[in-house]
Order: sequence, then C-alpha cells, then structure tokens
Amino acid sequence: MAAPDVTHAIIGAGVVGLAIARQLAARGGTTILLEKNDAPGMETSSRNSEVIHAGLYYGTNTLKTDLCIRGKELLYDLCVEKGIPHRRTMKWIVAQTPEQWEATLRVHAHAQNIGVPTRIVYADEASRREPAVRARAGILESPTTGIIDSHSLMVYLQGAFEEKGGDCAFRTEVTGVAKEGGGYRITARSGDDGEETSITAETVINSAGNYACAINNMILPQDRHRTPFYAKGTYFSYTASRPSTQVLVYPATLPGHGGLGTHLTLDMGGRIRFGPDVEWVDSPNDLQPSAARLQQALPEIQAYLPQVDPEAISLDYCGIRPKLGRGGAVNTGHGFQDFVIQEEDGFSGFVNLLGIESPGLTSSLAIAEKVEGLLYG
Repeated sequence: MAAPDVTHAIIGAGVVGLAIARQLAARGGTTILLEKNDAPGMETSSRNSEVIHAGLYYGTNTLKTDLCIRGKELLYDLCVEKGIPHRRTMKWIVAQTPEQWEATLRVHAHAQNIGVPTRIVYADEASRREPAVRARAGILESPTTGIIDSHSLMVYLQGAFEEKGGDCAFRTEVTGVAKEGGGYRITARSGDDGEETSITAETVINSAGNYACAINNMILPQDRHRTPFYAKGTYFSYTASRPSTQVLVYPATLPGHGGLGTHLTLDMGGRIRFGPDVEWVDSPNDLQPSAARLQQALPEIQAYLPQVDPEAISLDYCGIRPKLGRGGAVNTGHGFQDFVIQEEDGFSGFVNLLGIESPGLTSSLAIAEKVEGLLYG
C-alpha cells in the first residue's frame, strides 16, 4: 500500500472519540475524526446524567475502576484549567433496607481498598444537611462525585483537536473497514447524496458507541464478531422547587443490576432530574419516552425523596447505553461486563472500544491516554 492518507482515523465523535482524537493529534501526523451525525456527541454523550463518577462500583483490577479514577482526576483538572462548567456536588448512596445497607457497606470497604474517599453520614448530620432525603438504613457519602456540562466539555475537546491540525468529517457514515497492506481502508457514505468515498489510515480507533459492534464486525473474522445490546434509560424532569437537595442521591445498588437505579442528579443550574432506569430494547434509535416508565420509577424516587410532588415529575429524554450483554453494569461477579479497550490480535493499529457505557464520560480523558499507550507505548 502507498503511504496512507492519514495517520489516525477515529470512528465516532462522542466524548470518548473527541478525547482520543485530541490526544493523538498532539502526537503529530494527521488525524481525522469520522462521525455520521451533523455534530459531535449527538447520541450517548448528550443523553446521560453528566455525572463525574468517583469510581466506586466496578470492582478491583477493572478498566472501569482504573480509568474512572484516573479520568476523574484529569477531568477536574481540565475543568479548572479551561473554565469548563462543573461542580463537586458530592453524592449520597442511600439504603432503605438491611440488605441494601450491607451492599452499601461493601461499597464503602471497596472504596477504602482502591483509595477512593467515602464516609458514613449519620442521622443527625443527614437531617441537618438534607432534611428532604430519607435513608431508613444508612447513607454513604462520596465527596469526589460531581457534575459537568458535557456540551461545554465536547466543545473544548473539538476545538483543541482542530487547533492541533485535526479534521472532523461529520455526516460521514462508515460502511466498511478492511486491512490493506500495513494499514486500513475505510469506506464511508458522506453528505446528502450518499456518495461513497474511501481513505486509507495507518491506525483505526473504533469509538462508535452503540455502533461499535457493527464496526468490529466489518473488520474482524466471523468467530470474533460481537452482538450489541441496548439498555435504554429514561430521564425525568422535576419542575417544583421543593423538596430540594444539594447532593446527588443514588439508591443502594445490588449485584447484577444493569444500572445504578433511578437516581437524583442536578444540572448546572441546580435543577433536579431523575433517572435513568433500565429498559432493554432492540434498537439504538428507540429514544421515545414512555409514560409507563414514570409509573415504575415513582416508587423508587419516593423511597428516598418522600415529599416529592408526583405531578411535577414529567418525561424528559432517553439515552441508550452500549452493552455487550444483559448482565450487570456494576459490582463485579456474575454477568459484570468491563470496558473492552484493546488492539486486536492480528490487526496491528486497530484499537477496539466496546461497551463504553458509564463511566465513559468520566473516563474519557484516561481512555484517550490508554489508546495512545496501546498504539505507541
């Protein structure tokens, strides 16, 4: 093969793809970011809780734990340095039953083991600080949890990438990836007319989110194909001013769950929103909110916020988490699925990122470091 058109081609301009593109563009060479939508971050990256996670839930010696903790540090530093809106809200994990409290204490012990700060909040302090929050069995506080304006983060990452000479190719849907010589040929449809074009790249990074399995299956042999699963999460807005909280509130999570429960988060203006729940769907485009989900979520919300006004809760938006199975997203053990981030055996220069769900936003800058290390370490 003649010299490739570009050094690095990243497929998918979500927050992780943007972070990787910025990281690799800084090395020199030529870097292109391919995105089928009109703008970056229009799928999972713009349909999440915008939480900076502490790294509590994912077990020892997992990519989710290691990259979340490293990514959290990098993200807070970047936000301060670049003035990206964020806030260290802290988070309360609230338990209502002895079983939930036992699970929460296991989270506490695990946090101490991996060096993530947590502390037990006793009833008198809880009633003084957050009188609206109910926790019948106990509260664990995560002081390093926060929130971020993910749109502002992505605007910064795209700008930094382009300042380093990177090119963004929007409305460019990848239709094929094939090994060619010492690199790869990428075929894509572009623009309104769907004209098919191709470029060659020395390295290819598959950061396509909900479509990453499809990219995987274009290039790897049949016995290494992957089947995608889609966990839909519905979010709910809250329009009343009371009750209110200053902290994020998460119900205690039991092993095997696909998410972290219908939790209470805050936006940068301090407004409450709830979600996401977990609903398994067949398509990454199934983004229509369902009123039935609100009725199912309401008892869980009322368990930790008993004075909430149900009439002020309404459907807001949905997001889809990319999954590699219907197992648990948290707590290692049966069914737990870690991030897959690897240079594929026999495909030098092809880095696969699969199942990059939460804590993908928090981990994004650390994932970018890891990808660079896989290619150049």
